[in-house]
Amino acid sequence: MQANLSTLIPPPELKSIVRAWLEEDIPSFDYGGYVVGEKQERAVLLGKSQGVLAGVPFFNAIFEELGCTVQWNVSEGSSLEPVCRVATVKGKACHILQGERTALNCIARVSGIATVGSLLTELARQFNWSGRIAGTRKTTPGFRVAEKYGLLVGGVDTHRYDLSSMIMLKDNHIWSAGSITQAVKNAKKVGGFSTKIEVECRSKEHAVEAATAGADVVMLDNFQAEAAHELARDLKQQFPQLLIEASGGITEDTISTYFGPNIDIVSMSRLTQGYAVIDFSLKIQKEGIDPSNPTVAVNS
Repeated sequence: MQANLSTLIPPPELKSIVRAWLEEDIPSFDYGGYVVGEKQERAVLLGKSQGVLAGVPFFNAIFEELGCTVQWNVSEGSSLEPVCRVATVKGKACHILQGERTALNCIARVSGIATVGSLLTELARQFNWSGRIAGTRKTTPGFRVAEKYGLLVGGVDTHRYDLSSMIMLKDNHIWSAGSITQAVKNAKKVGGFSTKIEVECRSKEHAVEAATAGADVVMLDNFQAEAAHELARDLKQQFPQLLIEASGGITEDTISTYFGPNIDIVSMSRLTQGYAVIDFSLKIQKEGIDPSNPTVAVNS
């Protein structure tokens, strides 16, 4: 049985995250909440565009913090076809509306990431490529946990989570340390045996130096696909255990050209920057009112 991804997020951390989001949106008085009062209501979460549902733990935690309950009709990771009823939220009217925008902002973005990740995962499967597609550390401040979670739901790798997760030596590190060899030596002194070291390289000479110095992963940065495959082949012949990552300037349109037997990872910042969000709305249910909120047209 597949484990539930939501168990990755410690409950205290999840509670802290959503409290910060809610405090940002409700710093003092909630005037609209006073208007609607404490009447018990039911609101339906509608999926209004195609995509993959993701962000359920955050959505749940937001409304749990406000004393509401959520019942899901669609499981996380499932495809959405508009317009569909995804979930129902029950609670006091003021509390549902206090959580509405924060919850929608979150689930729209996390689902957008999962949707892109799922499409790329399927593309890799079609090309019979057994490597890993990965995101990057280019995430939104304050939203990293949610964005990294969306990557996992979409079936792609999170890459390193933060500066403490893996030692990645980029050009600035190397220039400041004096050389790739010295930078790797310094990294090994503090990272020990348990922390992988990755080095960003722009040439064959740099890649060979990094591998010789003991790097676990070599990133081929801003290589054209043909050049990346050629260098990856040569590196694997000399360093069979070396992991090779292609990154920099890769898009959905070009990623398949990097799929090959000697490239282990292809990373894309696009997965957490510039992704399209999935459209959701949360509407309190009232008899005789269509919650899908159809477009208003001029009467003929």
